[in-house]
Amino acid sequence: MSTGHAHKLYRHGESPVHRLPPHCKIAAALCFVLVVVSTPREAVWAFGLYALLLGAVAAAARVPAGFVLRRLVIEIPFVAFALLMPFLVPGERTEWLGISLSVPGLWGAWNILAKGTLGVATSVLLASTTELRSLLLGLQRLKLPPLMVQIASFMIRYGDVITDEMRRMSIARRSRGFEARGVRHWGVLAKSAGALFIRSYERGERVHLAMVSRGYTGTMPVIDEVTASRAQWAYAAALPFSALAVCLLGWTL
Repeated sequence: MSTGHAHKLYRHGESPVHRLPPHCKIAAALCFVLVVVSTPREAVWAFGLYALLLGAVAAAARVPAGFVLRRLVIEIPFVAFALLMPFLVPGERTEWLGISLSVPGLWGAWNILAKGTLGVATSVLLASTTELRSLLLGLQRLKLPPLMVQIASFMIRYGDVITDEMRRMSIARRSRGFEARGVRHWGVLAKSAGALFIRSYERGERVHLAMVSRGYTGTMPVIDEVTASRAQWAYAAALPFSALAVCLLGWTL
C-alpha cells in the first residue's frame, strides 16, 4: 500500500512531531478540530489561544510560519463567502465607516473565518509532518473501513499516472499543431477526455486482474504494523486536551 513518494505538502524533518505515529497525529488533529468547532463564536479570545497552540505545534515540528500561511490560500473561496455575509444576512444592523452591516452576518463571517482557518491550518500541519503512506497506515490503524483505505491508496498512487497520461496527450496534440483557442475546439478536448477515461478504466481492469492473479481477496496485507506507546499518545493528546480546557472556559466565562 506504499505510495512511493512524498506529497507536495510534506516537509521532511526529524522533529518530535514527525516521529509521532501517524494514527496519534490523525486522532489529535481530528479531536482538536472538533473542539474548535464546538467553541462559541462569542469567545473571541479562545480562538487566539487555539492559534497559539497551533503555533507551538508548528515550532515543535520546525515548520516555518510562511510555509503554513502560503498553503492557507486554499480557503480563499470560503473567505470570499464570509466577507459577503455582513451585507447579505438579514437582522440587526450596525454602522461602520458609514456602511450598514448586519450584526448576525458579522458574527457568522467571524465564525467561518476563525474556525475554517484553524481547521485548514491543522490539516496543513498534519500533512506537512506525515507522509502519504503513513497517513494511510494511520487511517488503517484507526480502523477506517479497509475498502476506503484501499480506494484512497489507489487514488493517490494512480493519480500521478493519469496526470502523466494527460500531459503526454497534451504534448501529442501540440506536436500536431493543435491549440485550444475557443468553443470550436471543445470537441477535440472532449474526445481527449473520453480517450483518457477509457485508458484509465482499462488500466484499472488490468491492475485488478493482476492483483487477483496474485491472491488478492479484497484486503491488502499489512506490511508495517504501526504501534504507539502511552508516552506518544500522551504527547499527541496535549493539543486536543489543552484546546478542550480553553473551550470549557469559553462556555463558562
